[in-house]
Amino acid sequence: MKKVTWLAKVNLEKCIGCGTCDKVCPVYAIEMKDRKAIIDSNLCTGCGNCEQRCPISVIELVKRDEPIYLKVDVASVDQDAMKAICLKAKFNPEQIVCYCTETRADEVAAAILKGADTPEKVSQMTGIRTGCGVECIQPILRMLDAAGIVPEKPRGWQWYGKTPTIWDIPEEIREKYNARGFYFAEDEALLDAISKIKPEGE
Repeated sequence: MKKVTWLAKVNLEKCIGCGTCDKVCPVYAIEMKDRKAIIDSNLCTGCGNCEQRCPISVIELVKRDEPIYLKVDVASVDQDAMKAICLKAKFNPEQIVCYCTETRADEVAAAILKGADTPEKVSQMTGIRTGCGVECIQPILRMLDAAGIVPEKPRGWQWYGKTPTIWDIPEEIREKYNARGFYFAEDEALLDAISKIKPEGE
């Protein structure tokens, strides 16, 4: 769960309508209207991406009157389906996949099962990718792929391609470097085992 206590606020008198903030918002909370950045307070997660990247510094984070909470109840979805998405994406369900917001793999999978079919919708529901906003696109894309969902790349600069993992290394590369001190098979077996570790009592 992420508790959101901040809200982005634009000085509309000084906004030049460059659209940078719109392109870096991970949840599409900003829309350009009449060359002014308009922020939807219901969607804003207070990540600060827009504030940090505004070229003329006319966006600030202000305290919300009341906090909002981003959370998906993992217990409300089919547990086998949730675990299947996590395991196919090579994540342990209890594994933290976004350290800024402490979002776990099971919550991302639950969001997908509840209809989140884009990274932006997953972020809106769980808060993932609304901290530093740098690498958390990776687990989201992997888990969407595991669920059979291939979202179209949206506008903006928040998407990066999936980083290759141990499971993506071609066989010819493995054969070439196995004799040079790399342990691809052992690493893959260890990571597979970690993804399948069950919580105590299960």
